[in-house]
Amino acid sequence: MLKQILSKLPRKSSKSTANRDHSGNHAANSNASSGSRSSGGKSANSSISSIAVNSSVPDVAIHHGVNSKLNGTLGFSQYEGLPGFKDVPNSEKQSLFIKKLNMCCFIFDFTDPTKNLKEKETKRQTLLELVDYVTSISGKFSETAMQEVMKMVSANLFRTFTPQPRENKVIDGVDLEEDEPSMDSAWPHLQIVYELFLRFVSSTETDAKLAKRYIDQPFVLKLLDLFDSEDPREREYLKTILHRIYGKFMVHRPFIRKSINNIFYQFIFETEKYNGIAELLEILGSIINGFALPLKEEHKMFLVRAMIPLHKPRCLAMYHQQLSYCITQFVEKDCKLADTVIQGLLKYWPVTNSSKEVMFLNELEEVLEATQPSEFQRCIVPLFQQLARCLNSSHFQVAERALFLWNNDPIENLIIQNRKVILPIIFPALEKNARNHWNQAVRSLTLNVRKIFEDLDHELFNECLLKFQEDEKKEVEIKARSEAAWKRLEEIAAQKTASDDKMVVPC
Repeated sequence: MLKQILSKLPRKSSKSTANRDHSGNHAANSNASSGSRSSGGKSANSSISSIAVNSSVPDVAIHHGVNSKLNGTLGFSQYEGLPGFKDVPNSEKQSLFIKKLNMCCFIFDFTDPTKNLKEKETKRQTLLELVDYVTSISGKFSETAMQEVMKMVSANLFRTFTPQPRENKVIDGVDLEEDEPSMDSAWPHLQIVYELFLRFVSSTETDAKLAKRYIDQPFVLKLLDLFDSEDPREREYLKTILHRIYGKFMVHRPFIRKSINNIFYQFIFETEKYNGIAELLEILGSIINGFALPLKEEHKMFLVRAMIPLHKPRCLAMYHQQLSYCITQFVEKDCKLADTVIQGLLKYWPVTNSSKEVMFLNELEEVLEATQPSEFQRCIVPLFQQLARCLNSSHFQVAERALFLWNNDPIENLIIQNRKVILPIIFPALEKNARNHWNQAVRSLTLNVRKIFEDLDHELFNECLLKFQEDEKKEVEIKARSEAAWKRLEEIAAQKTASDDKMVVPC
């Protein structure tokens, strides 16, 4: 009976048992922390309780008073750095590398620059040490190391951007580069993370076959989303990194091209808002330059469906230089595409935006330089009908830029070879400019072009002049007949009004 009563009394757990239980839970938490991967652009660990301790290497201790968030207010009292790589034997450097990566998964809040200054500096120094280690490593990265690198990179880089008001940022005719770019306050950490990732991707010690398990299609999509960053420094790093990934991971090349294509579609036909178009085009310029000949149908469709329609948005000035380079690369690769490109430019030719029209003329000159005579002949009529309108533009820069085409020797040779078709189209514009254009420089350039044709083919020039004079007479006659008809109608209307007034009988 006494034994039964005693057995029901609560027992006090021993100190050793409690320690064992605590140690087991601590190890389990540590393993779960180091083995998990990030997803959805967020860190894998929403809160950090501790990082596994190695018996011979002191670790980071992070003690929390409250549950801390990666992008919220920190509630820890201590964030201690790890020893340097030079302070540990070679056999433990890999383990220390992984611990430092885990440590850097913690994201600090940079909205308040006065908070956690010591901890932020500790993380910055740790990131710099990781960059040095990745640069100087001798021997292939293990799969565990790759996994931890990608976890840390994802935790730091993949985030949701706060949209900035852009209503007044896109103004026709204004150099948008004069606007102050929005700089990310977390750049002191982000820059080093980008540098580390760039060196990791570029390193000869990174096995592409192994790394492609972690640098996969979902990762590439998240990386492409970052190109919409307002910070130009971040987009510059992304441009370099994506280009290295494209070069190193051949299996991802079609997917990267398709994903960029989809970004362009959304930009052109839906939003007309995307910060990284210029950087993506820079990458494509290098990719197009490496296309094998003959060009695949996929590449030609990309030109027609994405590259040419990129001339449509109002903010063309933000990326026109890079776009023009890509277009010219296509024409240089396959001269038969010149007609397609020129017809595309004519389709999207601006009507009321003079600064955009000047950009089109600049690009047209580059395309025409690479155009063969056979392709040039296919688009002569619509092309020079548009150039005639440019010659008569009241905006002197448009007219002047169009006339400068005659200063380009390859283009002038194409025009001379096809003068019998071209001169009758542009002669009226030349004559009207020479007589009536308000700008002296435009009149002088027009007279120079006029003289080129007159000296080259005097008979053709006289024929065009005679036809122009006949057309002028016809226009005068038509105008006179129109005025006479209107005058006659006014007289008839006046007579009818007078007769109606006489017929009115007063009451």
